[in-house]
Amino acid sequence: MNNDINPIISVSELKALYKANDLLIFDVSNGENAQSNYNQKHLDGAIFVDLNTQLADIKEDLSKGGRHPLTTIENFSKLLSTLGITSKTHIILYDDKSGANAAARMWWMLKSVGHEKVQVLNGGFQEAEKQKFPINSNYVTPIPTEEYIIESWKLPVANLTEVEDASNDKSNLIIDVGESARFNGEFEPIDLVSGHIPNAINVPFSTNLDENGLFLSPEMLREKYKNIFKNNASNDIIVHCGSGVTACHTLLAMVCAGFEIPKLYVGSWSEWSRNNKPIAVSKS
Repeated sequence: MNNDINPIISVSELKALYKANDLLIFDVSNGENAQSNYNQKHLDGAIFVDLNTQLADIKEDLSKGGRHPLTTIENFSKLLSTLGITSKTHIILYDDKSGANAAARMWWMLKSVGHEKVQVLNGGFQEAEKQKFPINSNYVTPIPTEEYIIESWKLPVANLTEVEDASNDKSNLIIDVGESARFNGEFEPIDLVSGHIPNAINVPFSTNLDENGLFLSPEMLREKYKNIFKNNASNDIIVHCGSGVTACHTLLAMVCAGFEIPKLYVGSWSEWSRNNKPIAVSKS
């Protein structure tokens, strides 16, 4: 995979180029108050994108695809056109969780359809505010463009069956990026049951960041994941979280470190745990 453009951009770098004609900024914060938070304040020029309605195709039965299944290629193509995005647009994504939530998910989706110039803002909204990036409450209405032609998702994904096979095969590596207490089976704030997929290891996404909520250096990330991957090739590695969103933060970190993007299990724990599959917990 060609990664000519750094997938992470600093606030100072964005300050220098954010008024360029071919650049668009998107606020991809998620959560109950995301829209109202955007309405109160956001980065100058940023357009709001909603995870639940625009980046996912949520079904009534969460056992089929989990909490945030991918939207269809057709809908994503329409969304990009509606947002004013062309294949040449330089896209900057941020959220209010250090890029650890829907900004990373949209980054993965854009990379998966072949978009080249897309970056996630290091440290997200909080870092931009701290560094006095221009912030206001001006609502930005995108100017639609011609249809953005997309053929398919090109990055590797794993489905429920593949994950089950991998959970029974020690030569595969399954990485759960959720917090340790959920992985260990101590508590579960969202899904029906806590625990983890058998044979999975826990590498919390938060360990990609330093104490200031910024990504570790590429060198540190490379050393970290080299030790985790050992001899596993990227096509033998599956990364997941609760619903296929935060896992993309770790995929982003892996690209920063210079690795090929492993498989994303989009359904993640929210699908696995609803399909009568084996559930493991860590003994204290």
